[in-house]
Amino acid sequence: MRHFLFLVLILLGILFLITGLGEVQTIWETLREGDWRFILLALIVQSIWVINLGATYQSIYHLLGTHDNLKRLISLALASNFANIVAPSVGMSGMAVFIAEARKNGLPVGKVTLAGILFLLVDYVAFLFILALGLIVLFRRHDLDLAEIVASILLLLLALGIAAVIFIGARSPLTLGKILAGLARAINRLLSPLLRRDYLSEQRAYEFAQEVSEGIRALRSGHRNLIIPLLHGLLNKFLLLTTFTLMFFAFKVPISIGTVVASFSVGYLFMIVSPTPAGIGFVEGAMTLALSSFYIPISVSAVLALAYRGFTFWYPLFLGFLAFRALTRSEPSWI
Repeated sequence: MRHFLFLVLILLGILFLITGLGEVQTIWETLREGDWRFILLALIVQSIWVINLGATYQSIYHLLGTHDNLKRLISLALASNFANIVAPSVGMSGMAVFIAEARKNGLPVGKVTLAGILFLLVDYVAFLFILALGLIVLFRRHDLDLAEIVASILLLLLALGIAAVIFIGARSPLTLGKILAGLARAINRLLSPLLRRDYLSEQRAYEFAQEVSEGIRALRSGHRNLIIPLLHGLLNKFLLLTTFTLMFFAFKVPISIGTVVASFSVGYLFMIVSPTPAGIGFVEGAMTLALSSFYIPISVSAVLALAYRGFTFWYPLFLGFLAFRALTRSEPSWI
């Protein structure tokens, strides 16, 4: 069964890449029209972003008293991103990659899961700093719409929800266990007509909550070190902003810091809150509209948005496919 799921995910990934060949070809033709020096520089910057992604996880692991090498964490981060896109399940597909690898290497599953939760929190908090600047630019230019306001509120609620889970785990592992057991019960009811058995163990939910709470206790004892993951998160956003900025230079578009920050903020915001994996279809449209609202011709805006997504979506997705294949080839039963 596990081997079958592995094949399904690989097949889904191949189908996803095939169905996206049209967009990839369009992006490739677009990039060929740009200045190759800035295109190459953008590729280097995005590769640094990939490395820093793994370094962010590593800093969180250290914070929780768990250790893993940077190379494996980079592969896990890329494979997790790939799984979340080709088999979207509210982040659970990607989390399964980290959990399975933790079990294989004897790492505490609860702490690894908490690391994934903290990564999301760090990512959202770091972006909220950038988003605040972007919203200020939109407001001053009278371009702040209801859609951006609602999406920003949703992001803030997501961040507060993650913080609430951590707070509950810190105060009462039993309460967190009850919440997780309730979720397990609901999932079992949903799947019982198909499986005719419990898919998730409610007892395991309480044990899992205890493991997470132990990780939170380690976090509380060294909470000041949380600044290091946050700095990595801010660096991630700075590198993405740099990639976006390089697209302006590559296609000889007059650049304004306010335009770059505001357009990037809108695109990344809708990547998070959109109903599609990694904001497929939404990010490109939102960035194009945001750029065109700053008096950049819509055709040029579309070029900038497509080129940016080529580096920040398709490049990591392809690397994630390779990382996923490498992980499953070494241990195909982890899924």
